[in-house]
Amino acid sequence: MVDSLLGTRAAAIVVSLVAMVVLPADPGVAGEKRDADLDCLALNIYFEARSEPLIGQHAVGHVVINRVEDSQFPPSVCQVVRQGGEVARHRCQFSWWCDGRSDKPVDWAAWRDSRKVAWEVLSGAAKDPTRGALWYHAIYAQPEWQAELVKDRQIGRHVFYHRP
Repeated sequence: MVDSLLGTRAAAIVVSLVAMVVLPADPGVAGEKRDADLDCLALNIYFEARSEPLIGQHAVGHVVINRVEDSQFPPSVCQVVRQGGEVARHRCQFSWWCDGRSDKPVDWAAWRDSRKVAWEVLSGAAKDPTRGALWYHAIYAQPEWQAELVKDRQIGRHVFYHRP
């Protein structure tokens, strides 16, 4: 219907805009929590992967979801994203969270895209390209923990890991 009224390109834009604003309802998840999860995941995608290809953005989003589903990590998206750094700067699970810089997006196009990717990941519309990875780092980083894990794959400029 929208297609015939607006044309294919305009319909795709309308669908994208709706996807960015409305997260499908889950009867077990209150609207406020759903909105917070979307914002936290979108911020993580924005700060960790906004310059990555779409598959790389999905991968970063899925690591957060994989952690939420793993008992070793906190049980909510926002808690996973904000984990660490309580004692010292630069000790967070995701570096942007406690780097001392502003956590407000300034690139509005990238922020819009990050919200769309977060919605796709949270709604199940995007498959997990990491095959369940719980950790990743940028290709230029050499974190101490990488030796304890199994390197799985590189997606964009991030390397993803699983437990041994």
